[in-house]
Amino acid sequence: MVRKKRTDGSSEGGEGSGSREAGPHSGGGRGRGGYQQRGGRGGGGQQQGGRGYGPQSQQGGRGYGQPPQQYGGPREGQPPQHQHQQQYGGPRGGPPRGGHGGGGRGGAPSAGQPQRQSVPELHQATSPTYQAVSSQPTPSEVSPTRIPDTSAPVQEFEQLSIEQGASSQAIQPIPSSSKAFKFPMRPGKGQIGKRCMVKANHFFAELPDKDLHQYDVSLGSPDPLVFLSDCASNAAVFFWVRQVTITPEVTSRGVNRAVMKQLVDLYRESHLGRRLPAYDGRKSLYTAGPLPFVSKEFRILLHDEEEGAGGQRREREFKVVIKLAARADLHHLGMFLQGKQADAPQEALQVLDIVLRELPTSKYTPVARSFYSPDIGRKQSLGDGLESWRGFYQSIRPTQMGLSLNIDMSSTAFIEALPVTEFVCQLLNRDIRSRPLSDADRVKIKKALRGVKVEVTHRGNMRRKYRISGLTAVATRELTFPVDERNTQKSVVEYFYETYGFRIQHTQLPCLQVGNSNRPNYLPMEVCKIVEGQRYSKRLNERQITALLKVTCQRPQEREKDILRTVELNDYSHDPYAKEFGIKISASLASVEARILPPPWLKYHESGREGTCLPQVGQWNMMNKKMINGGTVSNWICINFSRQVPDNMARSFCQELAQMCHISGMAFNPEPVLPPVSARPEHVEKVLKTRYHDAMAKLSQGKEIDLLIVILPDNNGSLYGDLKRICETELGIVSQCCLTKHVFKMSKQYMANVALKINVKVGGRNTVLVDALSRRIPLVSDRPTIIFGADVTHPHPGEDSSPSIAAVVASQDWPEVTKYAGLVCAQAHRQELIQDLFKEWKDPQKGVVTGGMIKELLIAFRRSTGHKPLRIIFYRDGVSEGQFYQVLLYELDAIRKACASLEAGYQPPVTFVVVQKRHHTRLFAQNHNDRNSVDRSGNILPGTVVDSKICHPTEFDFYLCSHAGIQGTSRPAHYHVLWDENNFSADGLQSLTNNLCYTYARCTRSVSIVPPAYYAHLAAFRARFYMEPETSDSGSMASGSMARGGGMGGRNMRGPHVNAAVRPLPPLKDNVKRVMFYC
Repeated sequence: MVRKKRTDGSSEGGEGSGSREAGPHSGGGRGRGGYQQRGGRGGGGQQQGGRGYGPQSQQGGRGYGQPPQQYGGPREGQPPQHQHQQQYGGPRGGPPRGGHGGGGRGGAPSAGQPQRQSVPELHQATSPTYQAVSSQPTPSEVSPTRIPDTSAPVQEFEQLSIEQGASSQAIQPIPSSSKAFKFPMRPGKGQIGKRCMVKANHFFAELPDKDLHQYDVSLGSPDPLVFLSDCASNAAVFFWVRQVTITPEVTSRGVNRAVMKQLVDLYRESHLGRRLPAYDGRKSLYTAGPLPFVSKEFRILLHDEEEGAGGQRREREFKVVIKLAARADLHHLGMFLQGKQADAPQEALQVLDIVLRELPTSKYTPVARSFYSPDIGRKQSLGDGLESWRGFYQSIRPTQMGLSLNIDMSSTAFIEALPVTEFVCQLLNRDIRSRPLSDADRVKIKKALRGVKVEVTHRGNMRRKYRISGLTAVATRELTFPVDERNTQKSVVEYFYETYGFRIQHTQLPCLQVGNSNRPNYLPMEVCKIVEGQRYSKRLNERQITALLKVTCQRPQEREKDILRTVELNDYSHDPYAKEFGIKISASLASVEARILPPPWLKYHESGREGTCLPQVGQWNMMNKKMINGGTVSNWICINFSRQVPDNMARSFCQELAQMCHISGMAFNPEPVLPPVSARPEHVEKVLKTRYHDAMAKLSQGKEIDLLIVILPDNNGSLYGDLKRICETELGIVSQCCLTKHVFKMSKQYMANVALKINVKVGGRNTVLVDALSRRIPLVSDRPTIIFGADVTHPHPGEDSSPSIAAVVASQDWPEVTKYAGLVCAQAHRQELIQDLFKEWKDPQKGVVTGGMIKELLIAFRRSTGHKPLRIIFYRDGVSEGQFYQVLLYELDAIRKACASLEAGYQPPVTFVVVQKRHHTRLFAQNHNDRNSVDRSGNILPGTVVDSKICHPTEFDFYLCSHAGIQGTSRPAHYHVLWDENNFSADGLQSLTNNLCYTYARCTRSVSIVPPAYYAHLAAFRARFYMEPETSDSGSMASGSMARGGGMGGRNMRGPHVNAAVRPLPPLKDNVKRVMFYC
């Protein structure tokens, strides 16, 4: 199923600026080095912040990382003036301090204007002393594909003493296996925020009061005995496992189900004791009571719906042997739901899930955990022979309220049931009967049709079905085949006329090849029609993605109604399988208590009219505000790749953009080094390099190009990716791309959003949290804390050789935690574990050498802030529940090893949090008409957090909707704590996560997931453009943004060094990777 862009623009608030780079196509970055202009570089070359002359004073700007002069912070050694903690703060073990409301913010704002006088002034805030550091490249500037020399940075790291009282937390040993792991228990429920009630798409499921029996079914010859893990570890669950076989073996679940359906229809009354079993389509059969036998053999005859070689429709006999496998009394599931047992009994949950899936599987087309049908909703054309089908997702989950059935609406792409000739016409976007096919056409047709099931239309009511295996290399009129033992040849055209009286009209087209390759059959395209109900699992193009997102975008009230209509349609109270197993499903959405966390105050530069800002309903704007650290763009050029934009318009656009950057607080030279130039997209590499070298030749020695502005066509194919690859890995310049449609409009709002992105790309900062400046973020402000974000993106289905891309970003400023450096690496195909977090190898001269992404980023933090990280918070995106143990075991161990490699005994406490967006929980307002409980899109208000009822029975997790919706239904992020040595309270982690969502650099809106995880996602997608052409994802940004959603195949969870070598990514240039170039 295609998932929505991570930008959430389609259904969750549209966090991008609307420029060409508003989507998630960016890579990892680091802080940018300084530039000397009118007074030179202040501070240190590697510090973060603005540089050069300031736009207000022109007297020589502040250096990287140094606060503006208005900060007036105390000198080193002076204590902060705000010693009290904010209300949501503090580790576990005590109630929140202070009264109700916003704590250190001076209370929650009233319904009217916020109480601005309650915000601490900057002269009251305590800022850390930023130390100047050497300008030599840091280890974080070394590509993880190279072997960095880490000896000097490690010595420098060790020389920095740990502050007093740095590590009072007990560092827990990492368990050796997943069986020894216990995820952190919930530290109580949060208290901060305005309480309200919301509805969730969870439906209470009542447990059956009867024993469940399991019978294993496998296809093929009998296997050895298999034993469930529960047998050895918990004798109270009476599981006996035997093997059941169906012979001959087949791999199709559809065939398996057909065999079992035939068996149940024939023998339910006579041999199965009138039991109605549920079947998983593989090896397991479940009944609500014992069958009247321990072991029994059945023989089933089944007609194949597809013809085999020679056109014969086979009648196959299957031998089915059923043996008792296990008995579950569900006692342990009840204990788990009551919080009296730590581990969820997965076998019992699986039984209940299979039972509730049995009826929908027989009625609809199953795809993973979803079911689709043209009867559920109106089909919508996606173009190129595809259409969208509506369906629903269904999964049973253990929650605090007991078992719940999670139901959500979904859509995915299916192949239209068209005549093959019409499908091919749509695929190629032309009439294929007018001229012969090219070689490229044949390749495209073969790729699209391979594996597709078709039925013939030339034999009246006899609609035989075949599966396409290929395409003939020659036209139908040239195709012959032997008809006897003497190898007498007959043409396909003659055969169809003589045998069926069918005259082939389009003999210039190739034939479809069906059957196996040793004995293929040939079918003319015009006699074949695609069978309905075949899901399209290959990659969609940009237009199809846009069309599918439009179909899936539903307002909250409409989605809620459709979910309730689906529950009514499924009629679980009359589901024969649910009744057989005693499962009862509520017909009402779960009503859940929630809280709305207050938004954080944001700090802007004092030279603007508004030095602070309190966001309203998750958004604000840059009016009367200036960036807290404005960057400098002294030398820039512009290249126009759009034929629609004349040179004079390109110049006007650049002047307007430069003016907007200046107004926003940057030091932006209004004159480019060279005038804007127009170029053709196919000459992108030549033009970029020529223009770059011409500009460098005009600059004085030692100066460099700060920015490249690029105007792109609205539909630019692979141009965007090629441009980013060349700029960032070959030329060493950051770029800002703008689409033609925005150049014509020249919207002020668009310009302001682009200015935000440019500022962080050249080393500036847009805004910071007031609480961060005044040291009032619990477990972050009290001692140097580094916040990581990590993600892995996988290639599309069908790209069997493409590597996965891992990205890790880490904060490089403290206490502000606003700027993030990043590293990216290619790794084995579909490998979910991040392989390069820690590396160790032997060097002939140095002996054992260590490195990796964590180590490099820790050293970069030390050099950037002058502090050694004494806490680690690690937000990990892209991990499913089934991968929790493996990812945590491997990656937490890598973090520990990276820290130990820097200094003996250096083990800062770690909090490891998984961020999940690909789930199906939706939250709805209790009253859609109450304007005080919904935003303008009808979604719940930003800051809504839920940690009860629908959450895990015992573990530390919560749902947080941190953003305001624009269209569609907002999807809350699900945060699940897997490891917590910092002992966060529920309020502490929830408020930290929510507040960080207001620091996202690319727009003046709070975003749907915590920024470090978001940045890692952007970095990973940017790095995919760096791969070699034969393995890269070509296409425009929008199509690439769906790569993650499209990559739905199984993930490789094996160890990181068991796969073939992966070609490393080309290294980023040093002056690029020092900045947040991926924004």
